[in-house]
Amino acid sequence: MTAQGKLVVISGPSGAGKTSVCKALKQQAGVEFSVSATTRAMRPGEIAGVDYHFLAYSDFEARAKRGEFLEWASYNGNLYGTPRWPMDAAIARGRTFLLEIEVKGTKQLREQRVPGLYLFIAPPNLAALRERLERRGANTPADIAARVRIAEEEIVAAGSDQALYDHILVNEDLAATIRRVEELIRS
Repeated sequence: MTAQGKLVVISGPSGAGKTSVCKALKQQAGVEFSVSATTRAMRPGEIAGVDYHFLAYSDFEARAKRGEFLEWASYNGNLYGTPRWPMDAAIARGRTFLLEIEVKGTKQLREQRVPGLYLFIAPPNLAALRERLERRGANTPADIAARVRIAEEEIVAAGSDQALYDHILVNEDLAATIRRVEELIRS
């Protein structure tokens, strides 16, 4: 996808489509995907080491203290982090390293001045987001309400801090959003 290695950061609220965009990009030659670590429970169909590295809370905290994460954040009561070494190795090999993280993680990378292409995937509106989360069937009503509240905060943060994201993409049509992300990576 690119002759020169680069970091591509994709963020967005839960249910906005960022994971679907990343799944499509992972199918392309030259793209490596970060497998994040988390303390949240495994969802049906997920595979440890493929979807996430599922860690106990205490293990995650110990790794964070040792500096093993490029970034890490607390989100909705769980910890999420990006192991540092795979990104450095992929970029050194001329690969595109795709990183799906929350807004707090993006802020950490920007504070560290980590170069890359930073993209925020937004839902068309909060009602559409709520509907997507309900269709998943994997979240309780209380969890959905919490995720919608967090989404509101993330959308405001992404739009108000012009230095945080290079592009904000409204995901009304998944195929069109994927094409736009591919164009931005190539440019």
